Amino acid sequence: MPKNLHQPTRPHRTGHQRTRPRRTGPRRLLTLAQLSNSVGDGAYYTTSALYFTQMIGLAPARVGLGLTLGWAVGSLAGMPLGRLADRHGARGTAVLLALATGLAVASFTLVRGFVPFVLVACGYAAAQSGLAAARQALLAGLVPAAERTGLLARLQATLNAGLAVGAGLGGLALHAGTREAYLGVFAVDAASFLVCALLLASLPRVEPRPVRPRGRRGSGLGVLRDRPYALVALLNTVLLLRMPLLSLVLPLWITERTGAPAWLVSALFVLNTAAVTVFQVRAARGVTGLESATRAVRRAGWVMCAACAVFALSAGASPWVAAGVLVLGSVLQVAAEMGQSAGSWQLSFDLAPADRVGEYQGLFGTGVTVARTLGPLVLTWLLVEWGTPGWLLLGAAMVAASYAMGPAARRAAAGRDAAGRCAETAGAPAPAEWEPTAPAPAPAPATG
Repeated sequence: MPKNLHQPTRPHRTGHQRTRPRRTGPRRLLTLAQLSNSVGDGAYYTTSALYFTQMIGLAPARVGLGLTLGWAVGSLAGMPLGRLADRHGARGTAVLLALATGLAVASFTLVRGFVPFVLVACGYAAAQSGLAAARQALLAGLVPAAERTGLLARLQATLNAGLAVGAGLGGLALHAGTREAYLGVFAVDAASFLVCALLLASLPRVEPRPVRPRGRRGSGLGVLRDRPYALVALLNTVLLLRMPLLSLVLPLWITERTGAPAWLVSALFVLNTAAVTVFQVRAARGVTGLESATRAVRRAGWVMCAACAVFALSAGASPWVAAGVLVLGSVLQVAAEMGQSAGSWQLSFDLAPADRVGEYQGLFGTGVTVARTLGPLVLTWLLVEWGTPGWLLLGAAMVAASYAMGPAARRAAAGRDAAGRCAETAGAPAPAEWEPTAPAPAPAPATG
């Protein structure tokens, strides 16, 4: 980050120098918005399942089915809502979707049966998926391309810190065990999205760009017609299958296949959260373009493969040996997570047309919802049921997907460049980098 980022603007400085302090405002607001709703989500994630089963009275299987249906709808909603952000403005769309998410969270407190639960879950997941795409489009409009991955790393660190704080609040509600305590958590989460909406509304307006004809890319299916980018998104989805490891697979593996103490589940979660909070920004510093991004993804594939092999070694070992092996595997797993995240962020922006960032991010973001929906089923069967062969198969899949990412990304980049040249030949010049149409909010004082 430039050393003079927080210095006051002086009249005799050049226009380029005067823009540096202005960039701080949007970054701070984006970070605060991320912190706000991640605190609420952390409290919600730790308490919602017990609220739905113990307070509403839904069977656990029905809760799982309802959430699966909800995230399936969310995975389909990301692209059209991202396209809405491209056409009508990322800021306004993000604000509306943040308010919609808060309303959906509040609506959970009124649910008394399975069908209303499914309907609210679908609305919640759709709003969350659309909000993620709109925020990415907003970030692309406010932050220069060379600085986006670094800011996304900072936002990811903020996300983990907020989730940890929220989980602590959720733990207090679980300790109380009353309906009022659970309702308080939902109120906090709904309020966190209201605060998020207010912060996003304070950002400068990003004018929607005119959409240029792109041949097949301009057809009704939009980004799905861009097969090279869709392939990159699919490979990223394979790499994201690591997501259910920490929340579901490792707890089952530890209790059913190893002699390690059950409290290690919580310790590994804290280890992962703390590592991402502290080291994600540093892990992303070397990722600045297409080649460095594909290298980061390739390295992450090998590290994840090593983590899978180490996890497999914990089966049948003595309790403390198993615990040590699981800690080592978790260190490798979080290192792979940070590298893969940084590389995928860079690719998702670099390979998207500048006038369709929201739509393309909507497709790329479906990897998260697919991993959340199918990952638990696939990985529970593959790892807990198969054991060591399953871990090795997962590691091999990670390496294969990470190595395939390089050729797929280069093909997508070549197609993007070719589409840009065709548009320029047809008389529609490629859009220039975004310039703010209104002054950004004044930066807050540096905190050191």
